[in-house]
Amino acid sequence: MPETPHIVSDVMTLTVVAVGRDAPFKEIVQTMEQWKVSAMPVLEGEGRVIGVVSEADLLPKEEFRDSDPSLLEQRRRLSDLAKAGAVTAGELMSTPAITVHSDATLAQAARIMAVRRVKRLPVVDDVDMLQGIVSRADLLKVFLRSDEDIEEEVRRTVVSYLFPAFSHAIHVNVHEGVVTLRGHIRDTSLIAVAVRLVRAIEGVVDVEPHLTGESTTPADPGGKQ
Repeated sequence: MPETPHIVSDVMTLTVVAVGRDAPFKEIVQTMEQWKVSAMPVLEGEGRVIGVVSEADLLPKEEFRDSDPSLLEQRRRLSDLAKAGAVTAGELMSTPAITVHSDATLAQAARIMAVRRVKRLPVVDDVDMLQGIVSRADLLKVFLRSDEDIEEEVRRTVVSYLFPAFSHAIHVNVHEGVVTLRGHIRDTSLIAVAVRLVRAIEGVVDVEPHLTGESTTPADPGGKQ
């Protein structure tokens, strides 16, 4: 069977730039500039994540610096106006923080990022203590696998598993992460299964099945051929 998927703890960064709830506005800006990050977890106590402060949270202070928003705009952008007057991380942060656990799969983390439209996720334990951070770039590390590594895993965990009697006759080629399967098999109903299993292997960009054979679909019970 295919190997266990990589999880967040395999790719996350352990050294995290963070600020406390009482960190002042200018310290937040200076820290972001120093470490070249666009968002940071906000911590309380010994490291519990209570929110995230990002560049988007800081921008309203500049946007509304010399503007006089209409009553309609004030009602529509109450949150931004509140942040324009905020001076600490606790007042600026978005809360609750969107986080992920270290044992989540990379696919689960990617789905959270896509749905919630965030670029990075603080990694926390069961009591929200900070363990690390995972970014979009971290999730894409699986695509750095060599074609040779992917080919070996396809042969070992898919071809040998699904087609033990025909594995010698199935050719696997991987180029730029695209896996091509060629050969003759007995049961063509397994082609879809093979594609699904290969696609689940980390680092695979796409699958091109060129497998042929005789289907084992049962004959029509009415006797029609």
